[in-house]
Amino acid sequence: MLNQTPLWKYFLVIFVVGMCALYASPNLYGEDHAVQISASKNAVVNESTVSQVKSELAAANISTKKVEFEDGQILVRLNDSDSQLVARERIEKSLGENYIVAMNLAPDTPEWLEALGGVPMKLGLDLRGGVHFLMEVDMKSALEKSYEDMVGDFRTALREEGIRYRTVKQMDDGVDIYFRDQETLDKADFFLKNRNRDLVFNEKSGLIISVSMSEQKLKETRDYAVKQNITIIRNRVNQLGVAEPTVQKQGPDRIVVQLPGIQDTAKAKEILNATATLEYREVDIDHDVRDAINGRVPPGSELLPYEKRGPQLLKKRVIVKGSEIIDANSGVDQNGMPKVSISLNSKGGAKMLNFTKRAVGKPMAVVFIEYKATGERDANDKLIFEAKRNVISVATINGVFSNQFETTGLDSPKEAHDLALLLRAGALIAPVQIIEERTVGPSLGQENIDLGMQAIIWGFVAVLVFMLVYYKKFGFVANIALTLNLVMIVGIMSMIPGATLSLPGMAGIVLTVGMAVDANVLIFERIREELAEGRSPQQAIHHGYDSAFSTILDANITTFLVGLILFAIGTGPIKGFSITLMIGIATSMFTAIIVTRAIVNAWWGGKRLTKLSI
Repeated sequence: MLNQTPLWKYFLVIFVVGMCALYASPNLYGEDHAVQISASKNAVVNESTVSQVKSELAAANISTKKVEFEDGQILVRLNDSDSQLVARERIEKSLGENYIVAMNLAPDTPEWLEALGGVPMKLGLDLRGGVHFLMEVDMKSALEKSYEDMVGDFRTALREEGIRYRTVKQMDDGVDIYFRDQETLDKADFFLKNRNRDLVFNEKSGLIISVSMSEQKLKETRDYAVKQNITIIRNRVNQLGVAEPTVQKQGPDRIVVQLPGIQDTAKAKEILNATATLEYREVDIDHDVRDAINGRVPPGSELLPYEKRGPQLLKKRVIVKGSEIIDANSGVDQNGMPKVSISLNSKGGAKMLNFTKRAVGKPMAVVFIEYKATGERDANDKLIFEAKRNVISVATINGVFSNQFETTGLDSPKEAHDLALLLRAGALIAPVQIIEERTVGPSLGQENIDLGMQAIIWGFVAVLVFMLVYYKKFGFVANIALTLNLVMIVGIMSMIPGATLSLPGMAGIVLTVGMAVDANVLIFERIREELAEGRSPQQAIHHGYDSAFSTILDANITTFLVGLILFAIGTGPIKGFSITLMIGIATSMFTAIIVTRAIVNAWWGGKRLTKLSI
């Protein structure tokens, strides 16, 4: 008999190996030292900014590889780290405080390869160097905001239902609603309980209903605060140009931020610490702002600074929060004047509709609130934050609207762009503070890479030599498969979104190198047994591959399942190890069974043999 592989299997092998080799190739090109420029809340990056950056670098005699302008950011590629440091200092000085100038490492992948989606394999913090932050969320502020929302919701609901109440007060652990008589209290209690089943209602002496959150609601509120902050922090990290940042929850109120490859830790801290939120508030036109400036601020209102028009007297009640804004885009209206188009979620739209029904012709303000840590802690050892409020826009309500509306009356397209940027950035539901910082230097990361590569190379060479000596020509075939296996692992790791190679991941590759030849050892030993039993070489090859397949499949499936469990329940380093292990098992199955059989059949399959070099 003769062993032959169908033509489609050869095409399959060529296609799979070729695709993996193509997407593994970006790892050969390395990275450039780079400086990235993006706009803060008071600036915009455009072609004139690019020209200014180029002029500043030329004046300083700093040669560049390339200056790229894309997605509102400038990336300056430089020749070495010394040029990078000088360039950052000169650009920062030239552009001023309104721009974010950060140093990082940019992949040097050719444009044609990038167009095909080819990117280098993402390296973890332990390999690439970078910074690790542990951030703490101020849960007290998150709960206070929830209670504040409850006050507004209760007032609106009771008013719409026609139930009269004396007042609604926000307390430390909930909300108290005051009534004038028992009948109205009972009616309100029945109505609110049916409307808010996740809240706890208790009647207190003095015709008061005390409302607090259930344990489930408290947990949901805390979880939402962390998830909301993770989303916004991830958006802010994008300003630093970090390819694969890690932003994830740790414990009930903490967030881990890892920024591989970031070199400017001070700038990273500045961006992450810029904790801010937004609010829509009604301007108080019933009282004179001059009286408030002189210290006579009416109850229920507060005086806030407005750089454009001077101090504004606003009502304390919040109409819509920044977290209820879905999208905001700048543009021009039908008269060619700048505008900002704003979209709210359903909850925010309902609030805005209720407000605008009674406020047409009145001014409404957007308040920007920035939280900064005081450095002090409360009795529960939680950080204390101080809020700084500024009015960033005031516009007149020209009609009734809900979740879609426009802000006009802006002075310039730049003002419209800046306002849209702030609104679109999202709002942190609670302030955060960096409580731990660790830095891994690029030199240490490179040392880890070098040591890991040495382990892989020595393990690879040892297996190659053993297979070549012990199995001769068939060992050479196994060595080809082993080499292709490594290429495929790198290619698949580069293709998977979010996959990151860490030091434990390199350990997984080393382990895979040793395990990858297991299948070939089983096949080759079975071929030897078939030859010893007197079968012809072609029959021995055929029975060797077929007989060993079930054993190979069982062994690899059980190992793959272990890797899957490690990935599911593990964190950090364990996940990195399990990913490379599972990918290595899958690729080794393909190369050891399909690739080697295709090569063996192409080499020996069409010949009438009397012996095998095995």
